[in-house]
Amino acid sequence: MAKATRLPLFGHLMDRWLFHNDDVIFLPQDHVAQTVRVNEAVDEPSEMVVPSRVVEHFVDQAEVHWIMDFCLCRAGEACQDYPVELGCLFLGRAALKINPELGRRVTKEEALAHVERAREAGLIHMVGRNKLDTVWLGVGPGRELLTICSCCPCCCLWGVLPHVTPRISDKIHRMPGVRVTVNGNCEACGACTEGVCFMDAIRLIDGRAVIDASCRGCGRCVAVCPHGAIELSIDDDRFVDQAIAHIGTLVDLD
Repeated sequence: MAKATRLPLFGHLMDRWLFHNDDVIFLPQDHVAQTVRVNEAVDEPSEMVVPSRVVEHFVDQAEVHWIMDFCLCRAGEACQDYPVELGCLFLGRAALKINPELGRRVTKEEALAHVERAREAGLIHMVGRNKLDTVWLGVGPGRELLTICSCCPCCCLWGVLPHVTPRISDKIHRMPGVRVTVNGNCEACGACTEGVCFMDAIRLIDGRAVIDASCRGCGRCVAVCPHGAIELSIDDDRFVDQAIAHIGTLVDLD
């Protein structure tokens, strides 16, 4: 089905039906982002603004917070490696229309605790406007629903991204200013290529890990490399503010 979206007509129809006006950002893991340098040296890594601030901003801004009691992807795959009970967090008035059998409305404090548990479990946040959620949940309008997914590498629906038409996959992108590169410490051990990358963006070529342009900057490969050979860098110290400003144009949470 995913590869069929590369057929012009079918791809166009799928885009309009399930992905129209989508715009979703991968957030690097905080502990990875805290090890990089942003333009200039940072004396105290803990003082650095971390990617999860994007999530915290929108949780604080929203009037409605709604947590799924399970992750649809992990439940469907019977995931054994990551918590199935850590489902998506939905923000915005449209979330009030979600079937109460799927989850519950929570307080701001409960929402923050939920996403913190997800990060501690090693899950990656994806934040943005996602029409697919409005379709399967039967809610809307899309402008009143912000999705915060907490994704694992083994079960995430977005593992289809390398196979779908760019018309769809390009709507899921990296955080502004984030780059992931390989340094001279690479020993071609292959740890970064074994079920780590959502995009299959990293592979071994001529005895060295190579990351292609499809990388979404989640930083998972940085975390698993045993030799410190993969680095995540941020070119602009306004990267969090830029992400917040961009996402803020997509949804109305007040």
